[in-house]
Amino acid sequence: MPSGKNVWDTELYEAQHAFVWQLAEDLIKLLDPKPGERILDVGCGTGQLTQQIAAAGANVLGVDSSPDMIGQARQNYPAVRFLLQDAASMTFDGEFDAVFSNAALHWILDAHGAAKAMARALRPAGRFVAELGGRGNIGSIEQALKAMCRRYSVPVPPRRTFFPSISEYTGVLETSGFEVRSAMLFDRPTKLEGERGMEQWLEQFSSFYFDQIPAQSRQKAMKEAVEDLRAKLYREGVWRADYRRLRILANKI
Repeated sequence: MPSGKNVWDTELYEAQHAFVWQLAEDLIKLLDPKPGERILDVGCGTGQLTQQIAAAGANVLGVDSSPDMIGQARQNYPAVRFLLQDAASMTFDGEFDAVFSNAALHWILDAHGAAKAMARALRPAGRFVAELGGRGNIGSIEQALKAMCRRYSVPVPPRRTFFPSISEYTGVLETSGFEVRSAMLFDRPTKLEGERGMEQWLEQFSSFYFDQIPAQSRQKAMKEAVEDLRAKLYREGVWRADYRRLRILANKI
């Protein structure tokens, strides 16, 4: 996430970070949307997966708390419904057959609030299919960014992500009205595009680490962080982010 709250560079996001939705094909298969089903896509971003769900014949609503994301989604797919909505404060009540979410719930620090809102949105026995960053996600990247903050004598910014373990997140769900049917934590090193792949990843998702660094030093600090990561995350001319994903299947009780 960039420096401003819920302010995203959607052009950079779509041009360089298409893996966010391209690697979710098997998650859509797990959702298995059916014609006529009502499905809520939480954290829909610029709408690519929402559109895939709609193409299966489902009646889908995409929600996101970012005005930039929702605005771009509406431009991309004018026939699909999108709504500006914070996941933890949704007020849907028993309206959906399924809730789907990909690469979004780790941005929501109020995990309990979001889980309760998603459970409330579902009909009895409705299904929940989600993937988010899990415990240890981007560990090497975060270490490099914290080291950069120390070098420049600036505070490490408050955490903006929630990367839970299996037990931590299943506990959140089970106290919010869900029965967890399966949970899997797995490594998924993720290819970034081009020689500037890591730099562009940092610009898109972690630029808030650079906010306290004097403006004249930010580019130098960025280059240093990238070089710190080269030994671990750059192989044979390709950058790969050290992603770990948590995949959850659950039903509303």
